[in-house]
Amino acid sequence: MNFNMDEAIELLDRTPQTLEYFLSGLSNGWLQCNEGERTWNASEVIEHLIEGEKNNWIPRLETILRGGENKAFPPFDRFSHLNKSERSIEQKFLEFKTIRFQNITKLKAMIEPDFHLERTGSHPAFGTVKLRELLATWVVHDLTHISQITRVMAERYRNDVGPWIEYLGILKKK
Repeated sequence: MNFNMDEAIELLDRTPQTLEYFLSGLSNGWLQCNEGERTWNASEVIEHLIEGEKNNWIPRLETILRGGENKAFPPFDRFSHLNKSERSIEQKFLEFKTIRFQNITKLKAMIEPDFHLERTGSHPAFGTVKLRELLATWVVHDLTHISQITRVMAERYRNDVGPWIEYLGILKKK
């Protein structure tokens, strides 16, 4: 297995700044484009990441540490961010950076890798899961949404690239 807590934190720590650098100052055309009905734009993805910081990763980690498999994870509504009032991308990034910093600080204080990573909890859909798996998922979740944002933005120019579409893997339909 490849999971390493220090490496996980390296990536978790960089996600807010990476996305802020990539998206700040872009026109609404880039921030609001999506892949069609019932898909998310970049701004909505940032809101989703904020919701995860508030209601998913640390609460589930705390559940594992406090109750193990005896207490199921608190529910997480993956779509609750769609009901949020519109804020500027700058406001979203400020909140994302702040709460991610707080969560990484909590993570470092709560977890002793040699002792806690194999602790288990109860996921409502998957059953028994390990703390290490939760943390690895948090990292890959960030990467998934970074990839999603770039894919959605590339889609905006699908019809504009002409014959070069053959060389642009990001626009290939699966």
